[in-house]
Amino acid sequence: MFLSTYENKLDKKGRVSVPASFRSYLSNLGYNGVICYPSFNNQCIESWPQDRIEKISNLIDSLNPFEEKKDYFATSILSESVNLQFDSEGRILLTSKLLKHAKIKNSMLFVGQGKTFQIWEPAIFEKFKVTAKRKSNIHRANLKWEKQFNN
Repeated sequence: MFLSTYENKLDKKGRVSVPASFRSYLSNLGYNGVICYPSFNNQCIESWPQDRIEKISNLIDSLNPFEEKKDYFATSILSESVNLQFDSEGRILLTSKLLKHAKIKNSMLFVGQGKTFQIWEPAIFEKFKVTAKRKSNIHRANLKWEKQFNN
């Protein structure tokens, strides 16, 4: 899983090192890279393994081909996605479009989200984290614990 938060910086050529634990998880899935696209929920970059993008693509394909929402999802996610391969040092080259969307200039946070991760500009993430903690506390009853967790 993608867990924890790591800070890294762009190098002079615009590359950034993906955290070793994230690369290891992707490698165990059989991938030497990650799919990134501009989040339409937040001012960050969504980063998903190939199989996760394939699942969302299948969900989009299952929509009625004549409904507008199919085009909306395909355009918002699939047409904006880029497949970024790791170089020999475990770095990726984020596109200027992705960096601009997330307002990243130099430093960035890799934020684990379980099956995916996000890339944020640090100050923007800190503001989001305050809101996320407050809203998580309000909505915590929505997380249902099954019997296996009560032992």
